[in-house]
Amino acid sequence: EVITFSEADYEGVRLPHDDPVVVTLLVELFTMKRILIDSGSSADILYKHAFDQLRIPADQLKPVKTPLVGFTGETIHPLGSINLSVVAGTTPRQTQVEMSSWWWIPQAHT
Repeated sequence: EVITFSEADYEGVRLPHDDPVVVTLLVELFTMKRILIDSGSSADILYKHAFDQLRIPADQLKPVKTPLVGFTGETIHPLGSINLSVVAGTTPRQTQVEMSSWWWIPQAHT
């Protein structure tokens, strides 16, 4: 289903704007707040601290050989990746998907 925004969603926003989109989603039945959506990024990043709070055993992580390189040139070697169930929206306008892209688990939050 298409996600749209109404005039009410623009309350307090100065147009035009390039503010980031931050949402709350249900990830593996846990409410995860302050998820930054960056439409220009091709990586889904979940920091280890957040991963630990999901209480998923680390042995479920799949090995990742490709490092993640940041804008500053810093290289991060992920601990692994995993597909996660994500629920967006509220009843009756709600959808649940299995994220087909990888969740990268950097060793440390920088």
